[in-house]
Amino acid sequence: MKPFNVAGSLLALTCVLSRAVPAAADEGHINALDHAPIGVMGDHRHAKGEWMVSYRLMHMDMGGIQIGTDNVTPETVATTIPNRFAGAPGQPPTLRIVPTDMRMDMHMAGVMYGLSDQVTLMVMANYWSKEMEHITFQGGMATNQLGTFRTSAAGFGDTKVAALIGITDNIHINAGLSLPTGSNTQTDDILTPMGTTATVRLPYPMQLGSGTFDLEPGITYRDQNDAFGWGAQIRGTVRLGENDEGYSYGNRASATVWVAASLVEGVALSGRLQTETIGRVDGIDPLIAGPVQTANPDFQGGESLTGLVGVNFAATGGTLKGWRLGIEGGIPIVQDLNGPQMPTDYSLTVGVQKSF
Repeated sequence: MKPFNVAGSLLALTCVLSRAVPAAADEGHINALDHAPIGVMGDHRHAKGEWMVSYRLMHMDMGGIQIGTDNVTPETVATTIPNRFAGAPGQPPTLRIVPTDMRMDMHMAGVMYGLSDQVTLMVMANYWSKEMEHITFQGGMATNQLGTFRTSAAGFGDTKVAALIGITDNIHINAGLSLPTGSNTQTDDILTPMGTTATVRLPYPMQLGSGTFDLEPGITYRDQNDAFGWGAQIRGTVRLGENDEGYSYGNRASATVWVAASLVEGVALSGRLQTETIGRVDGIDPLIAGPVQTANPDFQGGESLTGLVGVNFAATGGTLKGWRLGIEGGIPIVQDLNGPQMPTDYSLTVGVQKSF
């Protein structure tokens, strides 16, 4: 799966369409089609001097275990997958701690400001809450379970700043930078294969921040007429060096395309496809070491194709005029993971926006 190649074809097609269909919406007119689905970030610009505040709740559920595209059992992982840290004191030969479920909630607050009609500035701060369930197998090679345990982490994540720079009325550059304001030294208690409890640094998926400055380039196309809206976006994350703990998360590349249809002036339904590739962790944190798949830098990242449906509401009159509500849910179509990893079951984003 090659997201940038797919996205390039989609963007070329939509650029051709943009010459055939004029942009709709009079200035000051409110329409549910004026914004992309709520799960798309940095999709629109604002007029000079205009502000917009937003809040999003983004939820993701993960469960099971997958290697590549194949499902495997916890017992298979515990008895056949080598432990990268085997040979060190207390480290068994295979992965005797197996994650089974993970839940993530991200609260994101954003502010956008129209510096000019062609340039919009954007800042986004987020707060993470993460939980992961595990099974601990008894030390050795048997499949005897010692018990289960849960780890959790919560706190502020990395802060995003960006400029949306207009090329045409329908196309803009996303020039973003991620600032390392989130912690990557979170700890919690675990149940070890020896039956003891230990406080350890949590593995890579449970940390709250990257610890690195990251470039976030992209390009967005969006257009609409009275009945339909459509668009495409390509975005990436490029890690600038390694963090103080000795590693960097994998680079990311994603591409998405969407269409939306107006039911009435204030309500629009949307459908979206998103493809994404995430690289493995580069380097290693010496304090993240254990017989669990999430502690192995090589068992991170992969490729996915996700289908999403959503609805946008826009209040076109009354005391709530200008307020917007967006809801979007997604289910993976294909996941090819650098496993063993937990695949995503579903995602849900709910957000409100207000311009003034």
